[in-house]
Amino acid sequence: MKIRRFLIIFITIILLLLTIYPIGYALSRYGSRGEEVKQIQSKLKSWGYYTGNVDGIYGSKTYEAVKSFQRKNGLTVDGIAGSKTLSALGINSSSSSSSGTSSNNTDLNLLSKLVYAEARGEPYKGMVAVAATVLNRVSDSRFPNSIAGVIYQSGAYTCVSDGQINLGADSQSKKAAQDAINGWDPTSGCVYYFNPNTATSGWIWSRQQVITIGKHIFCK
Repeated sequence: MKIRRFLIIFITIILLLLTIYPIGYALSRYGSRGEEVKQIQSKLKSWGYYTGNVDGIYGSKTYEAVKSFQRKNGLTVDGIAGSKTLSALGINSSSSSSSGTSSNNTDLNLLSKLVYAEARGEPYKGMVAVAATVLNRVSDSRFPNSIAGVIYQSGAYTCVSDGQINLGADSQSKKAAQDAINGWDPTSGCVYYFNPNTATSGWIWSRQQVITIGKHIFCK
């Protein structure tokens, strides 16, 4: 009788844990070690959230850096690098397929959110152009080499600073992002854009202006 009761309690606990932490979902947290932790540290360090060593050890500095990143990007602030935090970081979770489909979907979703936040209301060509500048930065050695890295680079986009990146994306934004990923670049290689009616930086006016689409001037 005692054994049966113990088994019931044990099975209940296991089922509860599986509900909270489903199988296949990456979960790096305080005390974790390994390659995924190194990726987290590297991303956060390149974006200015983390100042420690990229050693693959999820210690207090990594924990606080993850919390800062989560707070900045509208995620649950728990210091745990679960699937949503990893997705925002542009890191494949252990549940991702080896074909890269999961990674591609993550990039498309994030780029779509940026397009919606930065270019909703612009002509369609202008929405594609904004997405194209992100991809051009990825290919430019002056910038991070991933879509997530470019978008979350400290100070790069106002929509990240003010939280509009978390508004989501509509079908038009997703289509524009996909067109840019597929190779359409209306800007001919630009990496910057600005609205001349609202720009407050004198520096941006010094850049080589290439084309104006809608309210944005695109430049190199």
